[in-house]
Amino acid sequence: MVAPPDNDVLWARALHVTFNGSPALTGVSLGVREREILAVGGPRGSGKTTLLRCLSGQLLPRKGEVWFNSTPVHTMGPLVREQLRRDRFGWIEPEPRLVPELNAWENAALGLMLRGGHRRSARTAAHEWLERLDIGSCARKRPGALTQAERQRVAIARALACAPSVLFADEPTAPLHRADRAQVLRTLTTAARSHGITVVLATHDADVAALADRTVTLLDGRRVRTVRLPEDELGAAGTEAMDTPPGTEAMGTAAGTETMDAAEHTDTAEHMDTTEHTDTTDATGPSGTGTDTGAPAASSTPGTPDSDTEGRAACSLSV
Repeated sequence: MVAPPDNDVLWARALHVTFNGSPALTGVSLGVREREILAVGGPRGSGKTTLLRCLSGQLLPRKGEVWFNSTPVHTMGPLVREQLRRDRFGWIEPEPRLVPELNAWENAALGLMLRGGHRRSARTAAHEWLERLDIGSCARKRPGALTQAERQRVAIARALACAPSVLFADEPTAPLHRADRAQVLRTLTTAARSHGITVVLATHDADVAALADRTVTLLDGRRVRTVRLPEDELGAAGTEAMDTPPGTEAMGTAAGTETMDAAEHTDTAEHMDTTEHTDTTDATGPSGTGTDTGAPAASSTPGTPDSDTEGRAACSLSV
């Protein structure tokens, strides 16, 4: 057993998890620094939720180690891990789980009261977070009278009211509309930084991951590295690849040059042939005998060539 680095509040090494014989995590290792907002990205089914459950002590890996503040979580018993989650961890799920018999502020204060806190202080903290999430007017409503987005905000307020050391958020903005996501995420990240809360955030949304300090990516239960090109370079490369197939640019240029040369040569030859044929026809006449029987006399002066014939002959010689 190897001790984790001192500056990592959470540390996992070579996690292996299987479900019904299928691997969910395969050798995943990572460290989370104190007060860091870490995004775990990847497509659906890549193992993000499984990793968060292992880090929070909800799920024991088949192989590997999980440490919290230099204390091994993977060797703890069920009761100790439950106490750790209640006192030190916060959890936000994609679907809010609220007690239907309690109103909004009572649900938000539930974690504090389970820790043994006073009702008045728990109520004050719950109302504060409901106001910061813009649902203070819903404090006395029960979950059945709230919308899905309002219930999710109550669940977020419940997690933040406890001031956990580490907050695990599994797709926390999934039930929210796009217009509400930015405000909720801004509140979540601002609260984490101002209260010194470490956040591990699972998401498949690049806009959500952009708010984190660092992002790790999972694919098929393995940690992978991704290389992102700047948008302008990526767009130029894609356009060039679509417009010009590899290896055809030089061929196309050479072929175009040869075609133009051939066309120019053909046009010149045709022009010379046409000119020669015209001159011959004009000089000899249609019958080829040199005398046009139906034409009048070319000139009133015998032996003097016609001016038009002379001009065409001169043009032919110049060509």
